[in-house]
Amino acid sequence: MPQAANTESSSPKRPYRKGNPLSVAERQQSSLARKKQTHQEVRVFLPSQLKDELRTICEAEGVTQTELIERLVKKEVERNR
Repeated sequence: MPQAANTESSSPKRPYRKGNPLSVAERQQSSLARKKQTHQEVRVFLPSQLKDELRTICEAEGVTQTELIERLVKKEVERNR
C-alpha cells in the first residue's frame, strides 16, 4: 500500500517557473536594477599605475575593488567627524 506524500516539508521548494531561464545579460540588468535602489554609481578615472596598485591591494586583501573603496571612504568619513 503506497504511503501518502508528505505535503508539508521542512523547507518549501521553489515554485516551478515556466519558460526559458534568463540570459546572462538579463540577469545582469536585473541585478543592476536592484542595486540602484540602494546604491549610487561613481565613475572614476585613475592613472594606470594607481589602478594597478589598487588591484594588487585588493588581491592581497581578498576583497573586491568596490569593497576596498567603500572601506576607504568609511575610514575617511570617520576621520572627519
